[in-house]
Amino acid sequence: MNILIANDDGVFAPGIQALAKALRPLGRVVIVAPESERSGYSSALTLDRPLRPIQIAQDVWAVNGTPADCVYLSMNGLFDFEFDLVVSGINSGANLGDDVLYSGTVGAAFEGRLMKQPAIAVSLAGSNVRSYENINDYAVAAQWVHDFLKKGLPNLPARHILNINIPDVPELKGEKVTYQGLRGQAKPITSHVDPRGRQVYWIGLAGEAVTDLRKTPSHIQSDFFAVANGYVSITPIQMDATNYNILEDLQTYIG
Repeated sequence: MNILIANDDGVFAPGIQALAKALRPLGRVVIVAPESERSGYSSALTLDRPLRPIQIAQDVWAVNGTPADCVYLSMNGLFDFEFDLVVSGINSGANLGDDVLYSGTVGAAFEGRLMKQPAIAVSLAGSNVRSYENINDYAVAAQWVHDFLKKGLPNLPARHILNINIPDVPELKGEKVTYQGLRGQAKPITSHVDPRGRQVYWIGLAGEAVTDLRKTPSHIQSDFFAVANGYVSITPIQMDATNYNILEDLQTYIG
């Protein structure tokens, strides 16, 4: 099996190195990732300048572009063979709820949505905000991904991927199939004056999880709930964002 690994933390990030090490027993693993961090780029493609993939080691490539660029190039002519699976991660930090709209980790996985097997995005969700700088910080999560893939991926409808969040806990309690939760409004921006007297702004932190009263089977919880209780969250998400439930009502309103 040929496995393509990408991320948004950069080709040298410990999360992608831990993932590659864990998955090599399953087949050929090829890393194609941004040359530096590209968090928050979602599914953006670079259209205003050329991309330069550079091989920095055996089956390891750095690209001067976005996470989605890396997967797009890999699946459309960079290599003379095809991939069987795209795995994006392991991201340093959670991608829960509304995070998926911005996540470069999820964006890279979505570029693999046309694969015969569903692409997956994997994130390490810490209970406390901290920096994961060592490959060993990702060892448990990487091993879980290996075991999950070794069992075989479930069948999903076309253009779906799996968004997986693994809690950073001493012992995982298991896995839960989840739905995408909701976040409250983001924290306010912060403003500073730089050394040259110019006003600059930092985007605020993501909002907190909010209670979600949507109607789902009683045994299905949100991704926030699973991670907060020590379970791996597995959420099937799709490209088609159409709300089919209101199409007829909207058509009636428009006339």
